[in-house]
Amino acid sequence: MALQDKKVGFIGAGQMATAICEGIISCGLIRPENIIASDVFDGTLNKIAENGIKTTKKNREVVEKSDLICIAVKPNVVVPVLKEIAPFVTERHLFMSIAAGVTIETMEKILPKKSRVIRVMPNTPSLVKAGASVYSRGSHVIEGDAAMVAELFSSVGLCMESPEYLLDTVTGLSGSGPSYIFVAIQALADGGVKMGLPRDISLKLAAQTAMGAAKMVLDTGKHPEELKDAVCSPAGTSIAAIHSLEKNGFRGALIDAVEAATKRSAELGKINGNGAGNN
Repeated sequence: MALQDKKVGFIGAGQMATAICEGIISCGLIRPENIIASDVFDGTLNKIAENGIKTTKKNREVVEKSDLICIAVKPNVVVPVLKEIAPFVTERHLFMSIAAGVTIETMEKILPKKSRVIRVMPNTPSLVKAGASVYSRGSHVIEGDAAMVAELFSSVGLCMESPEYLLDTVTGLSGSGPSYIFVAIQALADGGVKMGLPRDISLKLAAQTAMGAAKMVLDTGKHPEELKDAVCSPAGTSIAAIHSLEKNGFRGALIDAVEAATKRSAELGKINGNGAGNN
């Protein structure tokens, strides 16, 4: 059965679930009438329903009416939600979890034996179809499962596969990474304001510059060092700025940020995996 013929359910209907829904609908991957989402908040359900999908407050209903089920709740809620729906899971179901830090092993222990689970780490630029998602396969996925998940998440940006042991690092880099870039954009804009630019112009220039630089890396395939060198002419403004960044530990600060977020993701995985139990 092709992805277009599948019924997709979301347990948790927040921003990321809404972004994925909008992506798969706009690309024509899944018809709105074949999507259902559950949540405890009326406002959240009303928002996602604007895309023409069905909504419910019953997680069991999502399971019973779906082939692919995306677990899109907070990490600390994953274990109780899986325990709640486990009695209604059948071999037809494929689970996709986007909860940071919750391992495949934790989910497989709670769900019925041989349940098909794929763990995905997306990021918030999925909201504007510029996301970066990485997925890892569980122990019991069958042929075609990974391809469907990749196709689904490719509708909201870049999607790649990785061994699960690297997902904490993925969380530290691309999962948390947008927050680092937002701070950088804000700082660049502040620099422009300090030197006389109006705030609105400075912010737009900073954001467009960040987007353009990223696009050059992706589109040209050139190493960032090569692209940086092309901007830095001898005795010019850019190399003077790079010197200032190096003196202030710019690279080291970003490396430290990825390390800190990676370690925190691993800690959260241990916390949220407690109480998973065995079948």
